[in-house]
Amino acid sequence: MDLFEKCENYTTAKDVIAMGIYPYFHALSTYQDCVVTIEGRRTIMLGSNNYMGLTSDPRVINAAVEAANQFGSGCSGSRFLNGTLVLHNQLEEKLAEFLNKESALTFSTGFQANLGIISAITGPRDIIFSDRANHASIVDACRLSFAKTIKYAHNDMDELRDKLQRAPEDAGKLIVTDGVFSMEGDIVKLPELVELAKRFGARVMVDDAHGLGMIGDCGRGTASYFGLEDEVDIIMGTFSKSLASLGGYIAAKESVTHYVRHHSRPFIFSASIPPACCGAALEALRIIKSEPERQKNLKENGDYLKAKLREAGIPVGDSETAIVPVMTHETLRTFRIHHELLMAGVYCNPVIAPAVKEGECLLRTSCTATHTKEQIDEAVTIFKSVFARV
Repeated sequence: MDLFEKCENYTTAKDVIAMGIYPYFHALSTYQDCVVTIEGRRTIMLGSNNYMGLTSDPRVINAAVEAANQFGSGCSGSRFLNGTLVLHNQLEEKLAEFLNKESALTFSTGFQANLGIISAITGPRDIIFSDRANHASIVDACRLSFAKTIKYAHNDMDELRDKLQRAPEDAGKLIVTDGVFSMEGDIVKLPELVELAKRFGARVMVDDAHGLGMIGDCGRGTASYFGLEDEVDIIMGTFSKSLASLGGYIAAKESVTHYVRHHSRPFIFSASIPPACCGAALEALRIIKSEPERQKNLKENGDYLKAKLREAGIPVGDSETAIVPVMTHETLRTFRIHHELLMAGVYCNPVIAPAVKEGECLLRTSCTATHTKEQIDEAVTIFKSVFARV
């Protein structure tokens, strides 16, 4: 069989394009903000991870420009060799301080951070216990690690306990979980998970890509939210959401980050974060620390959106955060509703299998700290109209 036969036979996306309801790769011509322009249309953005509303903040933009002016457009090499700037060191110091950890290390993307952390610290003699709703980057990281991976039902601590009980006592054990789950909007049962980790001698890693900024003291994330910062061994996160930039990080004990720094292939063999991204992330972190009202506004907007959607009769999942899943169930129905919403002036994210189970398709909506109640009201009115038609 020819290698490219699978490519020639793949028609699923083209079939949806022909139906006029293809939901991907719609181009913005403005800032990522509460209201954007998509393909010439004014559109309320309810599909962004810009939780703190900082991607269009002049202070963040200026910090990126100043960093580019001082350090250039890129680093032309890996952190391991010629690609380390004083900006990288400053960002790592500020992150470690903010997250109350001994040390931090940055990666070029959040996806790469999970690949680089998990593949470095686990191996063939280890076992990874992974929530079935974890992000795709964790799934791929487990594959890359060569460790045995055991999945447990989403947020099901009873099943996790049973899996841990059956694991060999002498195996190295890592429990890895999202903090705030990116599709469901719910929060990991961290107190129970930490208790199980202690009982069975496992280490705990929390992917806090969606937790940073959203929950915890001053937006410090999931471990802070539960008062368990000392009990979570590794915090992983990204700069592409609340920190309005691009990149990823690990925060942990110095011995752990030192080991990852010298053993992580995705870290060693990738170019470092560009100066502009470092500058933007540093300024966004400073703003989050100095303006705690942004976190308060985000929670209020998320609660308001959930209440208004339910009031309008729209089926909403059991979210605990400003990520609000709207249940659509079937793939084509999801695409049709997404298309109608976009044409009417609302953007959200269509989520289908394998990102969720078959029959559990949804539209992932999310607020930012800077959305107004009027914008949310307008969006909900459009949702109500579209759901009445489709």
